[in-house]
Amino acid sequence: MLLPRDTMALSLDALKSHRLRSALTVLGLTMGVATLITVVTIIQGANVYVETKIANLGSDVFQMARTPFAVTDYEIVMKALRYKKIFMEDYQAVRESCPACKIIGASATAQVRANYGTEEIQDVNLTGQTASMGEIETRTIELGRYFTEMEDERATHVCLIGSTLLEKFFLGQDPLGKTIKLSNQEFTVIGVYEKGGSVLGQDSDNFAIIPLNAFLQLRGFRNSLTINVKVPNDPIGFQTAMDQARLMLRARRHIAPNQPEDFFIGTKDNFIQLWQQISGAFFAVFIMVSSISALVGGIVIMNVMLVSVTERTKEIGIRRAMGATANDILRQFLTESVLQCLAGGVVGIGIGFICAELLNRFTSFPASVQGGVALMGLVISSIIGLFFGIYPASRAAKLDPVEALRAE
Repeated sequence: MLLPRDTMALSLDALKSHRLRSALTVLGLTMGVATLITVVTIIQGANVYVETKIANLGSDVFQMARTPFAVTDYEIVMKALRYKKIFMEDYQAVRESCPACKIIGASATAQVRANYGTEEIQDVNLTGQTASMGEIETRTIELGRYFTEMEDERATHVCLIGSTLLEKFFLGQDPLGKTIKLSNQEFTVIGVYEKGGSVLGQDSDNFAIIPLNAFLQLRGFRNSLTINVKVPNDPIGFQTAMDQARLMLRARRHIAPNQPEDFFIGTKDNFIQLWQQISGAFFAVFIMVSSISALVGGIVIMNVMLVSVTERTKEIGIRRAMGATANDILRQFLTESVLQCLAGGVVGIGIGFICAELLNRFTSFPASVQGGVALMGLVISSIIGLFFGIYPASRAAKLDPVEALRAE
């Protein structure tokens, strides 16, 4: 019986003697492992991306609105559009009657056109906010300041802008104090938000924020509001605040205890859960595709190994004649198969790292190959090597020594 190191040495010598065949075998598995690593990396990166970009709420914030925040059922959305709107009076009632609501604000949104001089930007996301939203917002003001309570009460025409408006209107200039037009009304820029980048291909910086009262004067007082509540560092108080706010809004909308609500409450978890449902479906499809690639790689390995057995029949016969057992032959061919698969796995992981680095360098997508994923690639490579190498190895081990020596 050969020692493991001797089996390893023989296997390496055999692979070196047939470099082209070994390279083709490695290539077959490399594509499968690279696909699997890339898919898992993209899904993990997308989860982080959604958590930091789409779910732009803190874990201590909840929202209340007449339409759902995260839903895939179109009928629910259409039904919600027939619900009563949430007005300023509702916001004020919740603010006055919710002692557990530490910080409470309101907001409303619309799509408008923005102008500065001869430049124009379409479909700007205009958001009206109460001054208290400055404490609830998670976005960072890079330049300038947020508006005050007094400016909100007086509906002062001041605004904060995203980096898209900054780059389009004020590239290389100081935007503070400049006047832009939002929906044909002039607003003075008092602040600029930090660049957020695109979210799943959508520009997240094409926005402007103005005081809520100025927004209502501009767009009409019948716009439905979103109530935002923050309860920092108090999970129990957070749930209490949510219950108090829900009861108050139910009472104002005359909803009986046994009737369903005609408004929706959203938290960061709602967005994350929706994304996990969507990504789960994508993940299943991608894993199936990558598994097929790995399966094809395994079949390639098995076929190449079978050819190798046929070509090395005489070699096997000589080794058997010199005292090698059937188990020695079996272990050698299995070792060759696993070594080739591990090599393919390592190359596939390397390709995954390169893809992640390219995504990080040229996009704002936080892709990275984690250690667990890399280890998974190696484990899968080893399993494929063992599984698809068993038949060729057992066939080689079962060759009759005398018949093998007669082979040409």
